[in-house]
Amino acid sequence: MPGHVVQISVSPGGVPKQPVAQAAVDGAGVAGDAQAHPEFHGGPDRAVCLWAEEVINELRAEGHAIAPGWAGENLTVMGLDWPAIVPGVRLRVGAELLLEITGYTTPCAANARWFKGGDFSRISQKKHPGSSRVYARVLAPGAVRPGDPVEVA
Repeated sequence: MPGHVVQISVSPGGVPKQPVAQAAVDGAGVAGDAQAHPEFHGGPDRAVCLWAEEVINELRAEGHAIAPGWAGENLTVMGLDWPAIVPGVRLRVGAELLLEITGYTTPCAANARWFKGGDFSRISQKKHPGSSRVYARVLAPGAVRPGDPVEVA
C-alpha cells in the first residue's frame, strides 16, 4: 500500500516553511521555495527535502515542538517504511514526479528552537538512524498535492 503526501511546504528562505495547496517540482526544486543558505541546501542533488509524518509525531510524543515544514522539509509524507528510505531509493509521487534519494540532511542549528534543550541533533541520521530528513534529486518533474500517493518505484 503506498504512502501519501501530507503537506507541501515552501518559504522564501529559512524555517519554518509554510504549507501550500499544490506545487510544481522540477530539477531546481519546489516552485516557490528558496533556501536561506544555498551553500548548504538546494541544488540538483538536494532539490527536494522529505520527511516522515511518523517521525514528526514521535518527536512530538517526546516533547519536542515540531510540525510539518518547520525543519525545512518540502514534502511531509506518511505511510512509508521511513528507515528504508535511503540513498538510491526512487519514489514516485503522484502521477508524474519521480525522485531519487541522494542523502541525509545535516541537522541545522536553525532548528534548535523546535527541540527540547535545543538538541537539534535528535534528527541526525548518525545519532538517531531513521529520524533524519532526506534530500532527493528530481528524475521526472511533476505537480504534487496533499493526498497524492507516494511509493517506492
